[in-house]
Amino acid sequence: MESDEGFDFEDCFPSMIARLGVEGFVGELCNGFRLLMDVNIGLITFESLKVSTYLLGLEARDDELLCMLMEGDLDGDGALNQMEFCILMFRLSPCLMDMQG
Repeated sequence: MESDEGFDFEDCFPSMIARLGVEGFVGELCNGFRLLMDVNIGLITFESLKVSTYLLGLEARDDELLCMLMEGDLDGDGALNQMEFCILMFRLSPCLMDMQG
């Protein structure tokens, strides 16, 4: 879903964890990473994210995609590895973050 200000986010992670268990949920995050990554280098890049959002029928501006990458890029290489992607997904889940503390 998209609003005038960007993407709307419905936090489905808690219900996914309840249904799949932690191991199943992490497996689904890994599947999501593989869906978005550049298969040649094993990272989510700006280009792979742009192509993936288009193929998924989502509209996102370049600046929105760059912000997504910058938000999760912990090592400063301009791309997301699988660990950075998983950390970002957890950080973006308000319910999971509330459960942490």
